[in-house]
Parts: sequence; structure tokens; C-alpha cells
Amino acid sequence: MPLGGLGEIGKNMTIFQYGDDIVVLDAGLAFPTEDMPGVDIVIPDMSYLIENRKKVRAVVITHGHEDHIGSLSYLIKEIGTDTPIYATDLVCGLIEGKFKESRLGTKYLNVVKAGEEIKVGVFKVGFIQTTHSIPDSCAIYFDTPLGIVVHTGDFKVDQTPVDGRMMDVHKFAELGNRGVLALMADSTNVEKPGYTGSESSVGPALKRAVGEAKGRVVLATFASNVSRIQQAIDAAVAYKRKVVILGRSMVNVTEIAQERGYLNVPEGTIIGDDEMNRYRADEIMVLTTGSQGEPMAGLSRMSTSNHRTVEIVPNDTVIISATPIPGNEAAVGRTIDNLLRLGANVVYGKEYGIHVSGHASQEDLKLMQNLVRPKYFIPVHGEYRMLRKHGELAVSMGVDPKNILVGDNGQIFEFSKQGGKLGGRIPSGNVFVDGLGVGDVGHIVIRDRQLLAKEGMVIVVMAMERATGTIVSGPDIVSRGFVYVRNAEELMAQAQERAENAVDRCATEHIKDWLTIKNTVKDALGKFFYEKTRRRPMILPIIQDV
Repeated sequence: MPLGGLGEIGKNMTIFQYGDDIVVLDAGLAFPTEDMPGVDIVIPDMSYLIENRKKVRAVVITHGHEDHIGSLSYLIKEIGTDTPIYATDLVCGLIEGKFKESRLGTKYLNVVKAGEEIKVGVFKVGFIQTTHSIPDSCAIYFDTPLGIVVHTGDFKVDQTPVDGRMMDVHKFAELGNRGVLALMADSTNVEKPGYTGSESSVGPALKRAVGEAKGRVVLATFASNVSRIQQAIDAAVAYKRKVVILGRSMVNVTEIAQERGYLNVPEGTIIGDDEMNRYRADEIMVLTTGSQGEPMAGLSRMSTSNHRTVEIVPNDTVIISATPIPGNEAAVGRTIDNLLRLGANVVYGKEYGIHVSGHASQEDLKLMQNLVRPKYFIPVHGEYRMLRKHGELAVSMGVDPKNILVGDNGQIFEFSKQGGKLGGRIPSGNVFVDGLGVGDVGHIVIRDRQLLAKEGMVIVVMAMERATGTIVSGPDIVSRGFVYVRNAEELMAQAQERAENAVDRCATEHIKDWLTIKNTVKDALGKFFYEKTRRRPMILPIIQDV
């Protein structure tokens, strides 16, 4: 039962339930889109888990990316802080950092190793080493009374991983030989033919770009891509550059990865941002976030000359070691434009070889199908067209078309002795986190924010005498984000006249009900503004009691 990750990229969370035993796989978040003004993050609707919290036996995590662990602290607060969590070493380190920020204990956080199997209720849950863009990534299988279900997590087939930890293809084959009831596989790159490149191929490209740089190097990538950070540091060391790490998430991940042995950094390589001025520009590499054009991230601030530490100057080389996630292309483009205007040399794009995906392409996905040979196939982790495409690919590999189950968030994939099918639905959707508020901003609030951003607001203020019900002051009109009042004095004067006429009409008809008066004024002004401007601002009539 997926609560997130189907029909979208992000907020991955899946429920596995047999009888009264529930195991939750991953608890991720998604970042807000442009039509969600003011929202900080988006997490899955967890109401089903909250209602069934006593049945939750454990949470298991595939890897440490935000779209898989970002909502875990919210989940644990809802279902109980004594819920066991199982994850590999680096993932546990990242979770610990999140739990400290949320003031949650880590007593029930359990480190497991790839290759281990644990007993959780009726399930046997096993962890399989995979390769991805962050170390310690695992696929997870569930050995149930009805058969084995394999969830690949995010993966690609990397024959030369930077950390040397190969994907355990033998375990996948072993499960395939035992017989797999259902496979749930990553669909992110199903539209891309061929194989996904090895992460280790990025290292030489980064060294080449750093070697050609004349001045300071600023390198932006995903904070969680530990293997990429390792290769960036290797390039800096090769050319005798000190490394400055900026951005809270980048600093946190780097510290945790170093502490747990996932980053090899020669002593004295990393320096504080306050030490940069002691070195020449060609002796510095800055590692920062913002490869997706996020407005508050380090690189975006640098591109608009708003960063408190780094000011981009001519002769700087900016390396963007990432490709835009769908939907972020415009933001990344603006960042690159701004950097170029400041005189920087910007290295970006496929032709430089400075980025490879962490997700399996078509040939990798075919290999997974051949290894596991599932009876049923459920494509996950992708937009709907990707899920459909992945289903077609599985059919081409021999899976019965009747056994391809494509669904959306909230869909129950139901298995019994008679077979598998699409069942009913459970509550699912988006929960918006805005500041400290979780779920208090709903779709109506978002709609109001969209209207305010698009059309602006007009406030109509009146004072009414309580005893007689007559308007003794106003109506006065205040506008924000609709028109510039000084350039639209005639329009606002006519609007005030319309509002007065509406109030007078209510007085003539002996209407004293506040709600009716407000609606009359609102309707009159709404029609007037649309006639004159073809805009529909939010109109807020306010009546003061005197």
C-alpha cells in the first residue's frame, strides 16, 4: 500500500501488511512545486498508519536520501517513539542528525548490514546490497506466508562503484531461484535506453575541470551524494586545493560520512569559510548545495550576490555536477545565467561528463527482471508514464501482462492464495509542512495563496453602529498587489463609489446582517474590477463594530 512515490518522484513510503502486522518501508518527503507558495516540504498523508499505529512492528529504510527519510521524524512522532527502525550504518547516522533536530531519541534505531535478515512480526525482512548515488543503499525483501516480495529501492547496476561495494546480484538470483511472488522496482530512468554510467566515471571529468580552472572552483552537487563529494575532494587534493564546505545539509552529511568512514579526507584538506582569505583563489574549492536552483541554497545565493561568504568574481569556475530534476530546469537555467553575468566560467551539461544518474536505465532494469523473475510486477518510484513504460518493459521480459499491477498512491495491491490484484484504497495525498505547522495548511489555503500571488488583494473597511445597524464610516479601500494606487486613482475612486452604492442598497432594503452586507460589497467590486481590469483580486470586506 504506497502512501507516496507512485505517479510522482518523491515522498516515498510503502506499507506492507499481513493480518495485524505492518512494516513501513521508507518515509520520505517531496519539495514544494511553484504552485505551493510558502510551503517548506510535502510529506505523505499518514492517517492510515496513525489509525493502525498499534499494528506497526517496524520501519525499514532503503537508503539515506531525503525522499526516503525526510518524513521519518514526523511519522515516529505520530505512531510512537518506541517503533523500531532498521537501516544501514550511514543511513542511521543521517537519521540520528534529523532526530536530534526534532528532539527524538535514537534508542530504537538499529543498524543492520547488507546481507542480514531480521524477523519482524510475521515477516522475514532482508537487506540486499545495491549501488546508487549514496553509499549503504539496499534493496529490501519481505518473506511472507504468501511468498517473497522484493523492493529494489533506488538502484543502478554499477560495476565500478566509488566505495568498492558491488551490488549483490547473487542474492537477487538466489531469491529468483527460490521464487519471487512480486517485484517492486525503481522506474525513474525507464525511459532511458542502455545502461546508466558508473559513478567512478565522474572522477576523471571532475579532475579535468578542476585542473583547467584558473581561479577559485565552486562545485555544486547533491549534499547526499557522498561518492560525488569524495571524488570532488580527491580532485581538490590532486591540485593542492583546500576545500570549504558550505550549506547546512552539505556540512551535516560530510561530517556524518567522515565520522562513519564513508569519506576519506586527508587531514587539513577541509577548512572553515573564515580561513578562505588566507589562500589564493587558485588554492580553494568550495563545495556547496544549490545544483537544482533552489532559491535559498548556496549556489543560488551566490548567483544573485546574496551569499554571506562567497562573492562570485570573474575567473571563478563553477561546476554544476548534477542534471536538473524535471520541473527545476527553469530555476537551474536562471542560476547559470546569473553566474555567467557575474563573469564566472560555468561547467555544466552532459558533454563534460561531470554527472551520471543514480537510477537504473532500461538495460539495468532488464537485468533485474532476469535475476528476480517475478510472478507479479509492480513498478514504483516514478511518474505515471514511467510506471506504464516499466510495465511494458516487464512484459517484454516475459511477465504475464495480467500480472502487471500499475497503481497510484493509496492503491492496495492485494495478494492471496488465489493471486494478486488491485484492491481497494486507503487515504493518501499531500500534507504540507509550513514552518512549525504540519497539515494546518490545506488545499484551500494554498488556493488562497495562489490567488494572492496572481491577482493581489483589495480590503474594504467599514464601521457600523451596533445599535442602529447603519454604516458610520467608510467604505474605505486598501489595495495590495492588485494595482499601484497612485497610478490608478480614478479606478479606486470608482471602486469606492461602487462599494458605497452596495452599502446604500443594503441600507435601503434594511439589511443589517454583516455577512449579507460583506457578500453584497464583495460581489459588486468583483464584477467591477473584472470589467475594468480582467483581473479577479481577493476581496476582503471588514466591518468594525462601533
